[in-house]
Amino acid sequence: MRLTLSQLSEQADVPERTIRFYIQKGLLPRPEGEKRGAFYTTEHLAPLLRIRGWQQAGLSLDAIAELLSARNEAPLSTARVGSIEVRSHLIVADGLELVVAPERARLSPSQLRLLFQSVQAAYADLVATASDADAET
Repeated sequence: MRLTLSQLSEQADVPERTIRFYIQKGLLPRPEGEKRGAFYTTEHLAPLLRIRGWQQAGLSLDAIAELLSARNEAPLSTARVGSIEVRSHLIVADGLELVVAPERARLSPSQLRLLFQSVQAAYADLVATASDADAET
């Protein structure tokens, strides 16, 4: 599928100027072809939709750049016997613990904090919902 810049903009619901900015910042690949013959493909549309979704979720362009670069990096090797790793532990409640190897999970410290905050909020909502359901019965 070959798309012009305006078609890509329309399909992704992202202004043409923003698409050019993303290309300049390295978030999107350059168009294929030269000058007036340049065109875009699904290889441009898919990441553009991903970027738009992440921005709507509140991620900064710097965080999005980290996510995109992590997708392009070779996967880290799995844990090996005898290897030493740093782990982050979140005690959510008695008997409920989340253990993360941030380097292998490719999480920055700010992403790890956000994950922990989200897990704690989700657990608090779950407990509140269960308490409300018990009170009704």
